[in-house]
Amino acid sequence: MTAGTTVTAPDGTEVVLGEIGTRVLLKNSRVRVWEVELQPGTAQGWHLHHNPYVVLCLSTSPCHMDWLDGSPARHLSETVGGSVYRPVSPVHMLTNDGDALYLNRLIEVLDLGEEASGDPHFAVSGVPAEAGFEQAGEIPTKVVVDEDDVRVQHVTPEAGESYTWHTGAYPALVVDLDLEHPDVTYLEPGQSYTLPAKPNRTSGFNLVELRYYSKPRT
Repeated sequence: MTAGTTVTAPDGTEVVLGEIGTRVLLKNSRVRVWEVELQPGTAQGWHLHHNPYVVLCLSTSPCHMDWLDGSPARHLSETVGGSVYRPVSPVHMLTNDGDALYLNRLIEVLDLGEEASGDPHFAVSGVPAEAGFEQAGEIPTKVVVDEDDVRVQHVTPEAGESYTWHTGAYPALVVDLDLEHPDVTYLEPGQSYTLPAKPNRTSGFNLVELRYYSKPRT
């Protein structure tokens, strides 16, 4: 991480970089999960990403990203339950332009960036290649990111419903989008997770599959 590092903008202004999120929620050799919380009119200051990352939206508000190199601003309009997978990117900052809370979970994929631990990927015998649900029949899911490295599904159980999800031959994360219980759970290959039943329908869950893990790497 580069928080505290001083960089120079094209106009000669010196800028001290900050963290990429508000606080760290989970960290291991594969991922680091941040919370990014912005009240209306506030900004996540200048920062730099060294690892590809997945953004999961829990509470939305119009935002924009400014770039230290002077590139045109990028305006964002995210959807709760939606997700985006981004590569490493130049120094930028995020500002909440709306009148509502902006809240996300930002998952750094350390294996694919500058902070890769070098820990080898071991196949787990007897584990199905693909993740899936234990229950038969139609499950209320929608794929919101489908990349070679990462897949993200959005699951929206009805009130009182519960499903059990089994990971495949790669690690995964379950992110609860319920603002009263916004938990993040990391699962190893072959592990299972039962989505907790809620008394009322919530924004659901995001299931983040680290699919790169199942591919040979050099």
